Amino acid sequence: MGKKVGLHEYFLEKTWNLTEEWYASLGESQAGVYGSHDPKVVEALKKQNHNFHVNFSSIFNKGKKEFFEDFQEWVTDIAQDEAHLATPITDIIREFFRTQNQYLDLVEEYASLHEETVSAEEVSAWKRDIVNGINEIVLRFSYENAKAAEEKSNAQQQMIIELSSPVIILANKTGLLPLIGEINTYRAKVMFENTLQKSAKHGLERLFIDLSGVPVIDTMVVHQIFQLIKGLNLIGIRTSLSGIRPDIAQTAIHLGIQFKDIEVYSTLSQALKTRELAGK
Repeated sequence: MGKKVGLHEYFLEKTWNLTEEWYASLGESQAGVYGSHDPKVVEALKKQNHNFHVNFSSIFNKGKKEFFEDFQEWVTDIAQDEAHLATPITDIIREFFRTQNQYLDLVEEYASLHEETVSAEEVSAWKRDIVNGINEIVLRFSYENAKAAEEKSNAQQQMIIELSSPVIILANKTGLLPLIGEINTYRAKVMFENTLQKSAKHGLERLFIDLSGVPVIDTMVVHQIFQLIKGLNLIGIRTSLSGIRPDIAQTAIHLGIQFKDIEVYSTLSQALKTRELAGK
């Protein structure tokens, strides 16, 4: 039996021991997933760690390309795992290197058991392979983790934006879009898409857009709002605006936007009252 095959089998025999030793050595003040005392979280963490060892033990049993290709699924799963996304990446990387030390110790153990047949040069080469392997896995994990964190952040931002520009269904095929807070170009774009979809979905014939809760608005956003009005008009939905401040009106005029086909009211209550929806 080749020495690397023997080392691979030795590693495989130790996988659960490595996991239990690793978990037992975690500090009490660990952050994120490592500090959880929830039995289900702990069980999942140990299983993930054990799967790491099952994969990593084949480092001496596969070619480099095959080894990392097979390892990629584990890397991606952990990088996208919610518990690990909630854990500081510095803590995760620290655990990778603590695991690396476990393998360096295992190599020494194996060498001492086979000191008559294993040379110092072979031990050094194996250790170098382990260090290089862990380094590559850390790099791959860091990339996947950053990508997953960005996707999660974007999804949360998208949800916040959607919730901050809801189309409220009133009555008689009428809806209300109350805009609150600062509107940047991205939020205006999402608002445009969502409002058109929701208004069409609910079969609205009129939509009130109230701008009284918007403290600051720039030229691009004003343009986007009036593009929304045009889009609504194209699908047969009439629009009424309320809460337009002088600066918004000036920006609209500067852009050459005409108000002649748009119903404009000073307040939302006035708009609703005029349309016989308030107080009745």
